Amino acid sequence: MVPLGDRASAEAGAPGQASITAYLALLHREIAASPSGPPLSTVYVGGGTPSLLSAEQVRELLMALRRRFGLAPGAEVSLELDPASFDQQRLAGYLAAGVTRVSLGGQSFSDAVLEQLGRRHRRQDLLEAAGWLQQEQRRGRLASWSLDLIQGLPQQTLAGWREQLQQAIALQPPHLSIYDLIVEPGTVFERLERRGELALPEADLAADLMELTAHALAAAGYGHYEISNYALPGHASRHNRVYWSGAGWWGFGMGATAAPWGQREARPRTREAYAAWLERAEPGPPQPSPGMPLDEQLMVGLRRREGVLLEAPEALRRRWQPFVEQGVLRQEGPRWRLSDPEGLALSNAVLRELLVWWEEASAVADPPPSP
Repeated sequence: MVPLGDRASAEAGAPGQASITAYLALLHREIAASPSGPPLSTVYVGGGTPSLLSAEQVRELLMALRRRFGLAPGAEVSLELDPASFDQQRLAGYLAAGVTRVSLGGQSFSDAVLEQLGRRHRRQDLLEAAGWLQQEQRRGRLASWSLDLIQGLPQQTLAGWREQLQQAIALQPPHLSIYDLIVEPGTVFERLERRGELALPEADLAADLMELTAHALAAAGYGHYEISNYALPGHASRHNRVYWSGAGWWGFGMGATAAPWGQREARPRTREAYAAWLERAEPGPPQPSPGMPLDEQLMVGLRRREGVLLEAPEALRRRWQPFVEQGVLRQEGPRWRLSDPEGLALSNAVLRELLVWWEEASAVADPPPSP
């Protein structure tokens, strides 16, 4: 799995072609210097605004990955697109370059909300972009596509969110990603939060919103395979499945995180720091690590519908017992998983107890057992 961290758009607004070309030179350099590995089954081009890249630039990136690793037959190649950043001709170019799946950052069908979020597109742009994706899928040129929405917004109600879900389902995306609001620096929401004026939904309403999401999408035929992700049969994201399984992946570009042997390593988030990091990182390849820490393995595993295999220590069992009694957490032999939708809606509370146990266990001489 290769998330390509194209964050050139974060530099003083939309960058010029010279800035993009300079960044891509660094990105190609990192890919070429990477240790080779088995053919890639999934590639994810995301972060920033990848659709600032031309179809030819995307094709060259995919060629660089083919030269270094190879792409497995039927590899999933995903590209993030913002509704206002491409047209039908540009989409056709990306598909011709090798993209097989699109992640459409819709976020909301409300123009007022989109403006608050600082998005450039509006509802009509989203509907038009979704229509192009539907056409390409029907023609067999696009294997799948996903729509992103944000729940848990200020003043959000169950009725308002139900209407958002109905509009999303009407577009028939094969995959839906439903994320909670993250207050990003420089947004209207951040300014409101600093002034104490950001009225986000209370915990009970947030859980009700997630439960409503699960029931509405289940009725429409979507499977809930990870806390934030729903898919029609055969359309679960391979990128998401690999990432949340705790398996290793390659990551290239500014702000990207790589974990080819389990241990995560983040790249710097500015071009200058990224270039300096490349100088220090070359030419020696990364060394294998002991693997992903236990707390990360458990937090990642519990996000998935199937849960995680774990011989839970007694101290952790005691912390989790109230959730088991509530039906939020279930033990099925050696496997632990959150119930759907109640447990997945309250996942933060369960994971918080895991982290408290981990901190206590890490403070003693003997490390906690591996799952």
